[in-house]
Amino acid sequence: MKLIHESVTIELKNGTLVQGGIIGVDVAMNMHLRSVKMSLKNKDPINLDSLSIRGNNIRYIILPDSLPLDTMLIDDEPRKKAARARAGARGRGRGGPRGRGRGGPRGRGGPRGRGR
Repeated sequence: MKLIHESVTIELKNGTLVQGGIIGVDVAMNMHLRSVKMSLKNKDPINLDSLSIRGNNIRYIILPDSLPLDTMLIDDEPRKKAARARAGARGRGRGGPRGRGRGGPRGRGGPRGRGR
């Protein structure tokens, strides 16, 4: 969330331009803005205190030219190491018990076909 409190311009799919400061963005790209100036196509601009935009309505996000993108795009958070699987654990590929039935001898308890 490095762009919080940055002022951006957003063009929506219907041609509306929205200018405001970012309050928050979620995983669906929904954006929440403050101090908004919304310019609908062929209409006078409207000033709003806050506005939420659904992510699938966004066409472009225009960032300010003064933003140092080269330093912001560097991932400075340490990577988490993948947890090692316990010894002998393998994927659940083909073969082996089918996972149905009551645990009889290997190969029993699978699907029965057409009931014959």
